[in-house]
Amino acid sequence: MRTEIPDDAAPGDVRARAFAALDVLAGDARGLGIALSGGGDSVALMHLTVEWAAARGWALAAATVDHGLRPESAAEAAAAGAAAARLGLPHQVLRWQAADAPGNLMANARQARLDLLAEWAQRLGLDAVALGHTRDDIAETLLMRLARGAGIDGLAAMAARRTDRGMIWLRPLLGIGRVELRDYLRGLRVSWIDDPSNDSDRFERVRARQAIAALGLDPAALAQSAAHLDSARAALNAALMPLLDSAKARHGALLLNRAAFEAAPVEQQRRLIVAAVRFVTGAGYPPRRAGVEHALAALARGARVTLDGAVLDPGAALLIHREAAAAARAGLVAGIWDNRWRIGGLQRGDSVVPLGADAPAADWRGAGLTHLEAQALPAIRRGGHLIVPALAPAQGLTAEPLRGMMDFQGILLGH
Repeated sequence: MRTEIPDDAAPGDVRARAFAALDVLAGDARGLGIALSGGGDSVALMHLTVEWAAARGWALAAATVDHGLRPESAAEAAAAGAAAARLGLPHQVLRWQAADAPGNLMANARQARLDLLAEWAQRLGLDAVALGHTRDDIAETLLMRLARGAGIDGLAAMAARRTDRGMIWLRPLLGIGRVELRDYLRGLRVSWIDDPSNDSDRFERVRARQAIAALGLDPAALAQSAAHLDSARAALNAALMPLLDSAKARHGALLLNRAAFEAAPVEQQRRLIVAAVRFVTGAGYPPRRAGVEHALAALARGARVTLDGAVLDPGAALLIHREAAAAARAGLVAGIWDNRWRIGGLQRGDSVVPLGADAPAADWRGAGLTHLEAQALPAIRRGGHLIVPALAPAQGLTAEPLRGMMDFQGILLGH
């Protein structure tokens, strides 16, 4: 579902625009978490959300992720907590313990932030988490992705509401500029923390911000271009409805009508594959275009191919399922395994692993699965027993796929 943010509610009134966006995005939820970094955007988000929620009876809580990347980070997280306490908000500092993990540091930090916030919100029984992204973030992201040669999906505006890691994420400030939010805070005589990394041109986003300023570009106009691209994306997605009607979900995998897929234009094939991989893996972001193009070329030859932890297998139907090797790297967070399965009935000492080489011990044929597909199912080791509750619940253990066809439709049509 695409969620439109009202942009015509008193253009100069930050409160009116933020409240209108929260009214649209929050839906029926009654508990909201606030991701509070202590920077100007998130502090403004906190003050606006507290005022908005006061008249609506919402339960609120705030959390600050301390990535531990700078010596000052612990003190800054504590200061953010003090700011929340002054507004009567429960607050928790969530510490990342894996700053030395291999790979791109900033990308790892972003993923860890979402993991920690999702686990925290689920533990508190919150329905959604609000993030402080602004109109300027849309403009900067557009410029960054233009530089990478992104297509329409990459260039379209950020989603104001999306589901990832079993949590709803809201961005109610996308219609408001960064300068406006700081002016709002100054009017309240409220201070915020300026992270020095926001001025370091070592980071791509900072370079994009500097380029926008150097060229005299208007972030609001760039954000409007991204919104137009989002509308064009929605029109492309609407043409996929006939293919959606024949798609089926099974045990966390997806089956597409192969003949209809192969008859579709390449751009529609690409969009289906991107959404299917996200559906199967639970990834919050689409695979890179080069990987998708490679996968499409393999499918055109009738060859099986892997893409970002998913297997695309062209048989009688086009089957997209989890790659067992990727599932083997999965963890269990708040009862969610591999960001794909909700596991119930776990006891102390149980371990959750992909079925893998033990697949012959399970009746995957009776469930109509392929051997490769079955290897990525969750299996629970309890003492000397191996239980596959996705196929046969036993000993109080259950396993339910985290996503169904409505979620696939949401990923495909709503991004």
